[in-house]
Amino acid sequence: MDDDLTASASILVDAPASVIFDILADPHQHPRIDGSGTVQEIVDSPDRLSEGAQFSVQMKRGLGYRTTNTVVEYEDDALIAWRHRGQHRWRYELTPEGEKVRVTETWDGSRYSGLPRLVFKLSGLKGAQRSIEETLVRLKAVAEADAARV
Repeated sequence: MDDDLTASASILVDAPASVIFDILADPHQHPRIDGSGTVQEIVDSPDRLSEGAQFSVQMKRGLGYRTTNTVVEYEDDALIAWRHRGQHRWRYELTPEGEKVRVTETWDGSRYSGLPRLVFKLSGLKGAQRSIEETLVRLKAVAEADAARV
């Protein structure tokens, strides 16, 4: 991975990996945890994601738009990543640490080449970093609340 083209953070969550993964693998729950403020609603998706599954999202960053994502990495209760037309991926890795689970979210743009790679390098990833950190805080709160109900 090219550190210049990745943004990443992790958080320790006091909930089972299965509870956390259920949130990540259900696109309809993504608006609950989105720290960027761009995810408006899930337009079309399966109830649960799996490798190769696609889901469409109504987004808003200034202007509204719709994007379709494809799951490109998947390991139940441990790893899920998706991408849309671009080469960047949003990846969530779950690692048990005793009774808790470390969740690491990464925005990975290392697959870009040429002009897009240069644009991302020059623009930096501060916004992505902030969004990841806020998403993880929200994911922790939602997962811990969901686990308390089980």
